Amino acid sequence: MGGILKIMKKIPQRSCVACKQKKDKNKLIRIVKSKENEIIIDETGKKPGKGAYICDSIECLEKIKKNKALDRALEITIYDDFLEKLREKIIGGDVIG
Repeated sequence: MGGILKIMKKIPQRSCVACKQKKDKNKLIRIVKSKENEIIIDETGKKPGKGAYICDSIECLEKIKKNKALDRALEITIYDDFLEKLREKIIGGDVIG
């Protein structure tokens, strides 16, 4: 035998609410609705609340704006100011606030 067995941790898969593609969880942006009905971008992937995932792409952002997929997934109205924060996250990578 003599070989070293490398154990790799399986990365969970999640589906984008816009394009429905399954991708590694860490490749998607997680959006959370807290118990207080606050909508936030979850940078850690561990915040409590109802979560939904979107690809890190402007195309998927445009789809959720048009078909309200994120609104349905989180069961709340998503306003333009949050979608603008999400756009900044996708374009620039970091969001403050």
